[in-house]
Amino acid sequence: MFKHYFERISGQIAIYPLISLAIFFLFFLGMGIWVATVKKTYIDHMSALPLEDGIEEN
Repeated sequence: MFKHYFERISGQIAIYPLISLAIFFLFFLGMGIWVATVKKTYIDHMSALPLEDGIEEN
């Protein structure tokens, strides 16, 4: 019964795996570029945030 429906939509949904692969690839490519170009001072600041108690020290 469902075989008929799957045969009808098989040509219409063939693009979805390609779109999902492109989104996956572009996301991780963008994250890789961001990680490679982010400044070390930003990383140090963000990593120290959970340890700060709200008082800045000079």
